Amino acid sequence: MLHHLSLGVTDLARAAAFYDAALTPLGYHRVWSDIRPGEPDQAIGYGPPGGGDKLALKQDHGARAPGPGFHIAFAAPDRAAVETFHQAALTAGGIDNGAPGLRPHYGPTYYAAFVIDPDGHRIEAVFKAPA
Repeated sequence: MLHHLSLGVTDLARAAAFYDAALTPLGYHRVWSDIRPGEPDQAIGYGPPGGGDKLALKQDHGARAPGPGFHIAFAAPDRAAVETFHQAALTAGGIDNGAPGLRPHYGPTYYAAFVIDPDGHRIEAVFKAPA
């Protein structure tokens, strides 16, 4: 249903460093960049290698993260990727919002980790197959 999702960020360079680190363990990469320091309307896009963007980050100095109840869940290829995502995100400036582990209230094989990015966006990495 969704083609891509865009998030406003207050500091594109900081957001790029965070998402470059956090999304790489999940197999997603920066697939395009429109970075022109000092100019308006800058953005970057992330997605699978060789594909289009599924997530765009747009520079907006007045950006604010959506409120409670909103988050973005990224599919992980395995449980190890969920764990690596979590550690990479924390190292890159994210805030822990739920360590890697099973979430049986979401399903018997739902393995996820939750982080808040430097702009306050809530993100998750999830793997849903048996170990």
